[in-house]
Amino acid sequence: MTETPRYPRAILVSCEIPWDENETLLEDVFRREVRSVLEHFTHLYVFGTAGEGHAVDTDRFRQIVDVFFDETLGRHPEKAVYPMVGVIGLSTANVVERLAYAFEVGFRVFQISLPSWGVLNDRELMRFFVDVCGTFPEAKFLHYNLPRAGRVLTGSDYARILEQVPNLVATKNTGGGLAKATDLLTQAPELQHFLGEEGYGHGALIGECSLLSSMGPMTPHKAWELFRAGIDRDVGRIVALQHGFHQLVTTVLGPLLIDRRIDGAYDKIIVRLGGLEEMPLRLLSPYQGFSEEEYQSCRDRFHHHFPDWVASPPKERL
Repeated sequence: MTETPRYPRAILVSCEIPWDENETLLEDVFRREVRSVLEHFTHLYVFGTAGEGHAVDTDRFRQIVDVFFDETLGRHPEKAVYPMVGVIGLSTANVVERLAYAFEVGFRVFQISLPSWGVLNDRELMRFFVDVCGTFPEAKFLHYNLPRAGRVLTGSDYARILEQVPNLVATKNTGGGLAKATDLLTQAPELQHFLGEEGYGHGALIGECSLLSSMGPMTPHKAWELFRAGIDRDVGRIVALQHGFHQLVTTVLGPLLIDRRIDGAYDKIIVRLGGLEEMPLRLLSPYQGFSEEEYQSCRDRFHHHFPDWVASPPKERL
């Protein structure tokens, strides 16, 4: 693999949004969450599916963007911190409107997904990327490639888009395993592909790729072990860690997975299991989070079955 991706290799993690019983942002808790993520990772984002980017109104979006900027680029102007703002919308106009606000605040890296009300054909797909990314030529864009949008892009789709969109620099993908990783890295090696824990190891054996770590806030040291094993192409370590992450999900969250709730319900549990006990489990209407009793059961299983995966308290990390 000789192509150099347009974006640096990294671990990317999501920040979830804490709401009170009136669906108002708990700003202090959110600030503590961002700071806790920055203790371990430098690439972080808001407003994916887990971060309820699909559910926030414009006022909440702007408020959270302001706080996120203050806690990342505002507090660390001289430090290597790489925050990303996601936008989920039903039209180009919706997406551009929110991007414009975040751009004005000072962000230059964004995450976008396809409009999902109607599945885009090839011409519409190209127009979306040209119109959105072309509106902000100074910015960089990651495409959030997920089935909820109705169309999952392939490596050849990206290869066509790259010819007309120079500031598309990365993708975010979950699922698919070896076949998907091979397709993306061989057909569109110019992009930095962020793959989930189950696919990153496969991709790392093919070429340069990055880790999208859903479990990172819960077990940051294990996320870094997997990331480094991929860089070293240590097959034995990759397989062991991938198996470990699979067992972690099925054992700790397994009883809750049958409910098939939206991602944020699970990710807020993950954030709490990482040590931020103040994170509420509630989601914006109409989505349903889990109960305190369900969380405590997850916590008990995590600490009982995976003691080596539990993150150290902040005072021990220092």
